[in-house]
Amino acid sequence: MEWPRVAAPPGVAERNWRDWTWQMQHRITSAAALAAFVAPSDDERSAIDALAGRFRFVITPYYASLMDPNDPACPIRRQVVPRLAELDDPAGLADPLDEVAHSPVKNVVRVYGDRIAFCVNNECALYCRYCLRKRMVGEPAWAMKKRELQIALDWIRATPSIRDVLLTGGDPLVFSDDKLDWLLGELRAIPHVELIRLGTRLPVTLPCRVTEALCRLLERRHPIWVNTHFNHPKELTADAAEAIDKLTRAGCPVGNQSVLLRGINDDVATMKALCEGLVRMRVRPYYCYQAQLLEGTAHFRVPIERGVELFRALRGRTSGFAIPLYVLDTPYGKVPLTHAYLRGREGDSVVVESYDGRIWREPNPL
Repeated sequence: MEWPRVAAPPGVAERNWRDWTWQMQHRITSAAALAAFVAPSDDERSAIDALAGRFRFVITPYYASLMDPNDPACPIRRQVVPRLAELDDPAGLADPLDEVAHSPVKNVVRVYGDRIAFCVNNECALYCRYCLRKRMVGEPAWAMKKRELQIALDWIRATPSIRDVLLTGGDPLVFSDDKLDWLLGELRAIPHVELIRLGTRLPVTLPCRVTEALCRLLERRHPIWVNTHFNHPKELTADAAEAIDKLTRAGCPVGNQSVLLRGINDDVATMKALCEGLVRMRVRPYYCYQAQLLEGTAHFRVPIERGVELFRALRGRTSGFAIPLYVLDTPYGKVPLTHAYLRGREGDSVVVESYDGRIWREPNPL
């Protein structure tokens, strides 16, 4: 199968279109700029203004080119263009995983004994409207200086039980090659850090960031694993496939962590097409997350029972390794949403058991 290649718009030189720094400098940040790619609906225009002070609206030109210009229900548009529905979520929380309470030092989130999420950056190429860390990403006040990263590095050095470090944020690949190389070098110099993972959506939203120079850098710092984030088959393009191919040829295993999103990928046909397309790209569908009880995201959340049935319907109808594990992230860790971990329902909450036997009640109205 040949993936579609995303062409440069009229008036944009091809060399600029394929330059990730040009893409970052020309990101869409207003309804007027969005209108160059789609016809914004009244709801979208109103939401861009109404939500400007809550969560940044930023989209790369590449990703905007994947949108259906005339359909506000387009699964690409809905992921990144604000909607007034974000204002209607009385149950939503700013920090549903209680990450602040799990931070031994700033920028480090520790839920498990042997591994951490290291939030190295507050910037992304674009901002997904369901972003788990919308409380901190994209805000200049949260800008992370090298000295702040050094404090976290010192903590990792002093904590020998940490063997696995996930670089996240924000997105670590927004860093320049020099800054990323410095950070990877600091981690590689810590004897007990065995594995480094990069949590990045740039192969999806800005695939030209995956340059030959970046791949040479990563090759020098192995073992490095990459977790990326495709949510819909429309994101599977020739540009994305080329980025994945470069990463795998550089020796980086690539896994995908999607989010189950209402009206975007919550039907069997769409999820099957996504997962089978990822496998063709040599990306392992790893996790599919239940959308969190996060502020402004009620319109994205799917009843857990419906998600369980969706992934059950995939079993036997596609390759087993093409089916991601459906999980709920909780303050106690990730819980597989299978019958072995689901304990039932109490009113508007689903009761699950964590890996170590603790009980979590997730608000999830039918």
